[in-house]
Amino acid sequence: MALSDVTLTAPQPSKAALWTGRVLSALPALMLLSGGIFAWTASPQVVEGTEKMGYLSSLLPVLGTVELVCAVLYIIPQTAVLGALLLTAYFGGAVATHVRVQDPMWPVPIVFGIIIWLGLLLRRPHLWRALKDMH
Repeated sequence: MALSDVTLTAPQPSKAALWTGRVLSALPALMLLSGGIFAWTASPQVVEGTEKMGYLSSLLPVLGTVELVCAVLYIIPQTAVLGALLLTAYFGGAVATHVRVQDPMWPVPIVFGIIIWLGLLLRRPHLWRALKDMH
């Protein structure tokens, strides 16, 4: 079976699921894009928050670049699954960091990860089928 056959036979989301998925995808994507840009600006608030988490402020350009690249990959339909996987890893690191510094906000990255995947799964119902077939 050719890849084009799979694409043509993939189930299409309902209009409601598609738009719900788009909105759920846009919210964390906008947050990540703005976070990446703020990391590059290195405002006093961003530097303070970064150092509070135990990271050197000199790492802000690297962290901002990673955040921007992952968010852009998630936004582009052809690379959205790769973006979601990379963001899952990024959020896993965020959870570990928050737990390490005993920050009570550690569940927030988990919630964002769930929203990222839920948005993607609503936009691409064939991914639900692939997940079900993995057992």
